[in-house]
Amino acid sequence: MPPAFPFVTPHSRRTFIRNGLALGSLGTGARLLRSQAHAASPSDAFRPVAYLCQNAVKAGLVPGMVAAVGHQGQVVWRGVFGQSALLPAPAPMLWSTQFDMASLTKVLVTAPAVMQLQERGLVNLDTPAWRYLPGFEAQGKQAITLRLLLTHYSGLPPDLPLDTPWQGREQAIGLVMDTRPTTTPGERFVYSDINYIVLGLIVERLSGLPLSAYAKRHIFAPLSLRHTTFLPRPEAAPTIAPTQYDENGHMLQGVVHDQTARRMGGVAGHAGLFSCAQDMILYAQAMLDKRAGLQSFFPLQTRTLRLMSTPQQPPGKTDLRGLGWDIATHYSTPRGDYFPKTSFGHTGFTGTSLWAIPDTRSFVLILSNRVHPRGGQSIVALRHDIATAAALALRDTTASSLPFLQNSHTDLSQK
Repeated sequence: MPPAFPFVTPHSRRTFIRNGLALGSLGTGARLLRSQAHAASPSDAFRPVAYLCQNAVKAGLVPGMVAAVGHQGQVVWRGVFGQSALLPAPAPMLWSTQFDMASLTKVLVTAPAVMQLQERGLVNLDTPAWRYLPGFEAQGKQAITLRLLLTHYSGLPPDLPLDTPWQGREQAIGLVMDTRPTTTPGERFVYSDINYIVLGLIVERLSGLPLSAYAKRHIFAPLSLRHTTFLPRPEAAPTIAPTQYDENGHMLQGVVHDQTARRMGGVAGHAGLFSCAQDMILYAQAMLDKRAGLQSFFPLQTRTLRLMSTPQQPPGKTDLRGLGWDIATHYSTPRGDYFPKTSFGHTGFTGTSLWAIPDTRSFVLILSNRVHPRGGQSIVALRHDIATAAALALRDTTASSLPFLQNSHTDLSQK
């Protein structure tokens, strides 16, 4: 089990307050503590990270959370905070708690599945998607390529309509085919779940497997992810952090929170995945190792991972997206203040996020069920602040391998 992290006191570390700090914005006057000296012990250097997590629970931003920081193939800090459930009955948060990963499904499953097909020569990223999914060309979608879907430059609207009582996978496919772009394909970045629903359908059509079965065979199994799945078994529900009450007043626990994915039967290219911290660490470390050209069981080639995590949006566009991964858009706040522009990551609506720094094979993982029990609050600022504190802690413990932090002596009390 992870070590306990006591509340930080400023007896040996300098305090600072950053405008807009997640907890400060709630009026709690929360302060991070930053060492002035390098080579601090890990338990000391990461106390500000633990402090933010503890106070997020105290302030009611999240019922609980599990977090971890990795660096150079090692987990250098991890923590477990609060409760996994408040209602209908309280339950403690555990390191082994599983979470609804929400939109992390896009980058953990659907994007790598498409890229596996690309490596096999079954798809070309710049070929119109309707070539692989006949019927998709309707309503002005002929020019939408796989690359535009992967980078969210397709022009499609954010989601399928939920104001009508459609139900089931086949009705969802019909709605996808009938969707009309709201902007010219390639014109601007519009984050859209429909993009990844389409990509998931293409994976299923070309592989002959349901997306859940494809992911289990070609992604989870090679990485030995034993607690990562779509459609968790009913008996596994007590090990899963619940999200919120659905439209019928039932607490969702082990049932996907995203309403579109739920209407589609729980498996979709944009949402539906469940996982835990240990599996996500295995995934992140294997991905970063393979991307660096090191020995790894990650089921993609090094050049493919570098392609996925570098800008692939249309030329001249300033919203930078990889093939799945976010790089520099208004969604990039989980980078914090100090991680470099070469870093990449993604978030999930339920309160999950993963941000990776390829130069040092570092990552920040945050898993929470922030929507529990009745919709929750935003943790955008909290993610940012945890990443900022983690970057400073990595500087203090491993300064020689973090050149992008070597000269960061900014007095944060002035920010």
